[in-house]
Amino acid sequence: MQQWICNEPGILVSQQVEMPQRTPGFSLLRVRNIGICGTDIHAFAGNQPFFSYPRILGHELAVEIVESDTFSPGELATIIPYFNCNSCGACAAGKSNCCENIQVFGVHTDGGMREYIVVEDRYILPGNGLSADELTLVEPLSIAAHGLRRAALNPGEKVLVMGAGPIGLFTILLAKIQGALVEVAEPNKARLQFCTENLRVAEASSTAFNTVIDATGNLNAIESGFAKIAHGGKYILIGLQKQAISFSHPEFHKREATLMSSRNATLEDFAYVMNLFRDKKIQAEKFISHRFTKNQVPDIFTKINDPSEQVIKAMISLAE
Repeated sequence: MQQWICNEPGILVSQQVEMPQRTPGFSLLRVRNIGICGTDIHAFAGNQPFFSYPRILGHELAVEIVESDTFSPGELATIIPYFNCNSCGACAAGKSNCCENIQVFGVHTDGGMREYIVVEDRYILPGNGLSADELTLVEPLSIAAHGLRRAALNPGEKVLVMGAGPIGLFTILLAKIQGALVEVAEPNKARLQFCTENLRVAEASSTAFNTVIDATGNLNAIESGFAKIAHGGKYILIGLQKQAISFSHPEFHKREATLMSSRNATLEDFAYVMNLFRDKKIQAEKFISHRFTKNQVPDIFTKINDPSEQVIKAMISLAE
């Protein structure tokens, strides 16, 4: 089979390797679609935390069951790509998303940018009628859903989402579904236009929000967000930055503000998103701006990073 491996920052090569072999409790899966996310882009560029090389990227997947003791061959599915230990304190508390020994598929362990993979059955979620495009978007939407669950929004709450990359867009979408009044901070004019035209949200004009959510991972953006928190408000960091962040303690303290991070997602978040797709509250095609075939994989990151391409969400199809 064919796979693509990032040997070092900026270098992605194709390899021919043997098919993986499954063992009891695991299923052999054919990869149908791979979504490209910020983690992949940062890893390719060499500025992704918790990352080492060489590594096979890819964790936003739509897969087809090939061999399994649990699922039917031919069935479409997605996976929860956060492999947890089930024994640490976080796992015992139901927080498998931040397991002390977590192995994220495509980050800590080789991921899905290959034609076939073997995954433990407990991480496989049957699509039950969802399309391959919808299943590919379940994981990044679940990231957004988890951040919003941390925020515990109330209907009518004023929310600022910083960054209109895919996670930011999905956070805006789900916050609106939950009844929030959402504004966006995004310097990229094309992405801002996408927000106003497709999500009906305005560019941030207010100075204080009940909830501020960072989906940029950019140091300057994260630090600027502290000034946007209303008194009694919350700041949720979905975006991840390698460096230390700093803020004015007196300004933060006088607001009695709450700062929290949001890492990965749980089964509850995945189920929530999949049900939204089944209820037709999310249209996958609205967000997929670029599609690539496996023959285009080596050059994909160059194209994604070209501002003139105006990429919203890129997806690789291995089914063709």
